[in-house]
Amino acid sequence: MVEISAVKARMIIRKTMAKGDEMGFKPLSVVVLDAGGHVKAFERADGAAPGRFAIAHGKAYGSVMLGMAGTAQMARAEQQAYFMAAVNGVYGGQVIPVPGGILLRDKRGGVMGAVGVTGDTSDNDVIAAMAGIDAAGLTGES
Repeated sequence: MVEISAVKARMIIRKTMAKGDEMGFKPLSVVVLDAGGHVKAFERADGAAPGRFAIAHGKAYGSVMLGMAGTAQMARAEQQAYFMAAVNGVYGGQVIPVPGGILLRDKRGGVMGAVGVTGDTSDNDVIAAMAGIDAAGLTGES
């Protein structure tokens, strides 16, 4: 398994924030987690609500722990709400199954971490995150 470096994590955040600014999104908060669900880096833009860390973390955490990006988690929650409720119980309520949790995969398809973005619409959060991930030369699954 390839580990995401702190340098790459900070680059993802910097480029995600820049994309949000460029597109006129509301202030974003971005977290990058490693494959174990541990925080590698986090940033909250000026003007972003102070509680945004927990939301960004929940989007990314669910992606890492389930090996499933936010969009897929949301579809699963719509089809099997009981399953996602049980998962959230297992993980202490830390999973937020909506777009904006992007799974990071290595060249062999293994999970190397996740990015969680919040602040604008979930779709816009994904757009910003994918720009950051692409800029870092990594593969994201939204």
